[in-house]
Amino acid sequence: MTAETPTAVRVGMARRATAWVTAHLGLVPFLVYTGVFLGAPVVMVVLGAFQDNDGVFTTDNITAAFKDQFGRSFATSIELSALTAVLGAVLGAVLAQAVLASKEDGILRKVVSSASGVLANFGGVPLAFAFIATLGSIGIVTKALKGLGFDIYASGFNLFNFTGIAIVYVYFQIPLMVIVFTPALEGMREQWREAAANLGATKWQYWRHIAGPILLPPFLASMLLLFANAFSAYATAYALTSGVVPLVPIQIGSLVSGNVVADQQNLGKALGLGMIVVVALVMAFYNWMQRRASRWLG
Repeated sequence: MTAETPTAVRVGMARRATAWVTAHLGLVPFLVYTGVFLGAPVVMVVLGAFQDNDGVFTTDNITAAFKDQFGRSFATSIELSALTAVLGAVLGAVLAQAVLASKEDGILRKVVSSASGVLANFGGVPLAFAFIATLGSIGIVTKALKGLGFDIYASGFNLFNFTGIAIVYVYFQIPLMVIVFTPALEGMREQWREAAANLGATKWQYWRHIAGPILLPPFLASMLLLFANAFSAYATAYALTSGVVPLVPIQIGSLVSGNVVADQQNLGKALGLGMIVVVALVMAFYNWMQRRASRWLG
């Protein structure tokens, strides 16, 4: 074996560097895009959260962001997100399992898969309008039920409060759960079920001791994703309640736009920083759960 000369080493390193740059050149537009429209706003939010209107460093915004009505908005947002995430995860998992149990190339699986892709992204003002047209005080379903002698609003139902927002959120949480949890269900191997049956395990024992523990990490990971999805939603809740229900995104919108209180943009950035921290923690747990799930389902 002959040792490489310094010149040959430099040429080899230059070729490897050129090959690495060429291979990653396609990432440049993505990095520029995320840097301008994600990285830069995050930096501005973080800096603004620790500044007053004169640009002087302060922690007053952070303190105020977790007190009084702003602290209650965090509690309400977390409560609403957790409730809709649990409901969406449970109902979506049941629906995903039912769809997978149907015929592989059947019409049910095709319809549910296609509809889930559309409905998971159906939100904002159009979704609020759809629910107002059906379950509003003069909505189609409301009037139909009233014609049958059942007045849901007289019974205490209200589309424009916390319960109403939760119902609307579940509408897009369920299809999102179907999309993100179906791959985990598809990763379950038939050999595991057959081996358990051959060893005398009942269907309940199979789900209790094999399928359940394997599917628990992806189920929890999917639920965390649903939580983050609901926690950051804005337009639907605002269109339904006009800010009557205190949610963090609505509070941020009011402060940044100056509709309610002027010159409090940095307080809005402090609320935004709180949202970033909450979502970052949720997504960190989500990635950890996904890595655990990939040990079995990968």
